[in-house]
Amino acid sequence: MAQIGFKSNKGVVRKNNEDACFVIPGCDVYIVADGVGGNNSGEVASRTAVENIAGFVNEGDIRSNTTPDEIFSFLTEAVARANTAIYTMGLDQGRYKGMATTVVMAYLYHGEGYIVNLGDSRAYIYRDNEIRRITKDHTYVNELIDKGVITEDEAEVHKQKNVITRALGAEADVQPDFYKLPLSSGDILLLCTDGLYGEVGEARMAQILSEGKNMNDTCADLVDAALQSGGRDNITVVCVRI
Repeated sequence: MAQIGFKSNKGVVRKNNEDACFVIPGCDVYIVADGVGGNNSGEVASRTAVENIAGFVNEGDIRSNTTPDEIFSFLTEAVARANTAIYTMGLDQGRYKGMATTVVMAYLYHGEGYIVNLGDSRAYIYRDNEIRRITKDHTYVNELIDKGVITEDEAEVHKQKNVITRALGAEADVQPDFYKLPLSSGDILLLCTDGLYGEVGEARMAQILSEGKNMNDTCADLVDAALQSGGRDNITVVCVRI
């Protein structure tokens, strides 16, 4: 049985919370989203994303998919449904024009973690007192890093570091990235928005995860650390201890 915790906070600066999260313990599915768009439409985008994905998971029999190919096909369809819902709302309703959202989700099945992401919300694995990022950000600065144009340190202070190159709802079709990793007892899977890792370094995250608290308290400590470091963005964290 996995132990689960989650926490979301609008932060110190923002007036509203455009993050959303959803946990489906019975299916071992966990979702985090970070909306973008004016007039509070980011909030609508992230909520629409998690609700549509959760609805697809609950309606479909996710456990009937037994191979990695079948599982990723199922998750792709869930993401596509959410994308269509957000994209259509943006076209049909003027106040939602241009809205979009990041998404990172995890599905745990038979000792494996299946991760899907779009945008710059992240998945990390904490194991043997070390934290490792699983996902790759879909951002302009990350493309520059990949091409060797800038370093990771330069990316941290780049004026376009928040420009996302892939997101749910931005286009009619989306291409999420997929990851599969073996999970062991004691591992902690961490899903979060950039409001956490933008304020809290990996060493501090690892320190908090090492303290052995229950997952809800761990999530609260991670959010508090982000708030104490400035809390300049919405912060959402989901932690799952295997």
